[in-house]
Amino acid sequence: MVNPSHPGNVGSAARAIKTMGFSELVLVAPKFPDVTSQPEAVALASGALDVLEGAQVYDSLEAALAPVTLAFALTARVRDLGPPPCDIRQAAELARGHLADTAEGVAAVVLGTERAGLTNAQIALCHRICHIPANPEYSSLNVAQALQLAAWELRYALLAAAGAPLLPASTAQEPARGAAPASGEAVQAFLAHWEEALVGVGFLDPAHPKKLMPRMRHLFTRLELSRDEVDMMRGVCTAMLKKSRNGQ
Repeated sequence: MVNPSHPGNVGSAARAIKTMGFSELVLVAPKFPDVTSQPEAVALASGALDVLEGAQVYDSLEAALAPVTLAFALTARVRDLGPPPCDIRQAAELARGHLADTAEGVAAVVLGTERAGLTNAQIALCHRICHIPANPEYSSLNVAQALQLAAWELRYALLAAAGAPLLPASTAQEPARGAAPASGEAVQAFLAHWEEALVGVGFLDPAHPKKLMPRMRHLFTRLELSRDEVDMMRGVCTAMLKKSRNGQ
């Protein structure tokens, strides 16, 4: 983050990158030398104080980028001169490939000030210009929000390439017994009960059944009923029969 002026954005940035699994936050000539200990920064870091407190501070962008081998200048404005442009997803893929192919590779996303963004001179220090394809009529993003998007895209690219799971791990214990598929025997017993109930309520005429039960069998077989569902439907059958007998 180059010349950050709002401590809150620095704290939010720390939180944004930690949620995506990153921990290296670099600040270039912040407005407040003690920005990482400012109350607003601490409050908005919320759970990411380790990232905030470990932020590296440099006097110049040149110094900050010294160890970096692939830098992306994140900007909303089109530049006539400067490094080649790419969108944020392409940048993530480029960074992933670079880190995989370069043993000592270091990738960085560079963001400018909240009001003016990066200067042409600052962009010239980077290898690529990076854009977020936002609403062209209102493309302004808070720097912490922009950093969150960049961190998310990079995390997704890294996880996908590694074949890592993209969904959160289930906290459920062993699946409930009732959720297991019902046995063929249980389904056939239910269908017999179901036929009895349909006759009981007068929906099915045994003398003229037509194709009602074969169609019902196809329907329930296609549904792949669970044990709980079979038990539930057996309960419905029992209630239907009880109702029909009480009405007689």
